[in-house]
Amino acid sequence: MSETTIAPSRLLRGPLRPLRIRQYRLLVGSVTLAVLAAGVWLVALVWQVIQLGGGAPQLSVVATASAVGIIATSLFGGVLADRIPGRHILLAVTGVRTIAIGVVAVLALTGALRLWQLVVVALVIGVGNGFTYPAYSALLPAVLPERDLMAANGLEQTMRPTVMQAAGPALASTVIAASSPAAALAVVAAVELAGIGCLVVMRHVPLRRSLDAEQGHGARAVVRDLRDGFTYMARTPWLLATLLFASMLVLLVIGPIEVLLPFVVKDRAGGGPGAHAIVLGAFGVGGALGSLVMGSLKMPRRYLTVMVAMWGVACVPLTIVGVARDVWLVVVAVFVVGVLFNAPIVIWGTLLQRRVPPELLGRVSSLDFFVSLAFMPMSMAVAGPVSMVIGLGATFVIAGLVPPVLAVAAILVARLPHDERTHPLDDTAPEPVVLPQREPAAADLPDCCPELAA
Repeated sequence: MSETTIAPSRLLRGPLRPLRIRQYRLLVGSVTLAVLAAGVWLVALVWQVIQLGGGAPQLSVVATASAVGIIATSLFGGVLADRIPGRHILLAVTGVRTIAIGVVAVLALTGALRLWQLVVVALVIGVGNGFTYPAYSALLPAVLPERDLMAANGLEQTMRPTVMQAAGPALASTVIAASSPAAALAVVAAVELAGIGCLVVMRHVPLRRSLDAEQGHGARAVVRDLRDGFTYMARTPWLLATLLFASMLVLLVIGPIEVLLPFVVKDRAGGGPGAHAIVLGAFGVGGALGSLVMGSLKMPRRYLTVMVAMWGVACVPLTIVGVARDVWLVVVAVFVVGVLFNAPIVIWGTLLQRRVPPELLGRVSSLDFFVSLAFMPMSMAVAGPVSMVIGLGATFVIAGLVPPVLAVAAILVARLPHDERTHPLDDTAPEPVVLPQREPAAADLPDCCPELAA
């Protein structure tokens, strides 16, 4: 029986309406399980390194191996996503990840695990993750109608922080407390295996555009595909302006949030580890709430302007963090940052899926992913030294006040209001109502075809 879209029930409206489609339920199920496995892996990895006698330097080596793997493959992952059906890529990546983590779990359970083996597996996981995001981004528009992409992106951005930062670590802590880090690694492998099951059950989803014969294969074809992706970005003002603005945003903001926030809590607000956890929780809850609300709404008419302006305004509360002397004030500020920072990510993901040509979506998504990865470690590397020179408070004030100025510049220089008026994304079309199909009965066949009825 072939699956089609059905009229959504009251329970599957708003941000949940994409779940009425079976293919999407299976896809988001596989993604949710992969994110849950990643959350368990992060905690299990820390305690497994400690059990092996390692400390922060050893853990840093393992984490760096994963980051190197992602950066090394993310651009190539976009090329692959435009040439190979995304479901095939996700199956291959999840399969390799499951085997690698399963081997580590067995080694840990038998007492044969060594640190270098963890480094190798972390590198393998990073390499695989470099293929995952472009493949998922290119696959989603082939599974859902355009009107559901906004809700799907909102649902995903809501799910990721709650599952990866809350459910995953909670499950890992429970298993480690009851047994050992090795048992938690075995749980990671089991969860990944369940994700493979979701992908196997999914029907084949072909590429939205067939690969032209003249595109060819081999190294030259890959280089040409990468060049075409960069060329499209350079010749598309709204895309280039947004990526440049986002790069500066990551450079200015991520370092203070990731590196300096604990010192604000400890040295300025007088809090401890518990207070730091509350602050991080407020940021995650705010992000989930912002994503959920944005996913419940239609695409704004001035989608580019709203997206960039919201990112700029999202940073302003960081100035409060820079001068705050009370933990509750920091909690409120980062909650607002989380809401306003994550909500436009939903618009951005939907925008790529609706305005980028299908044959380029994988490469453009990988460019977006690569830019974020490239500037994130740089931001974290310079945040500490900058704060030593100009002070903790001044660093947060700069992170809060410069992005709004850059947002206005991006909107005006790239003429984003004119672009969105020229290319409206209309969500007002009525939703299709199609019932599940069945094989025609003999009585349904026309009288002129008796041989078919027979």
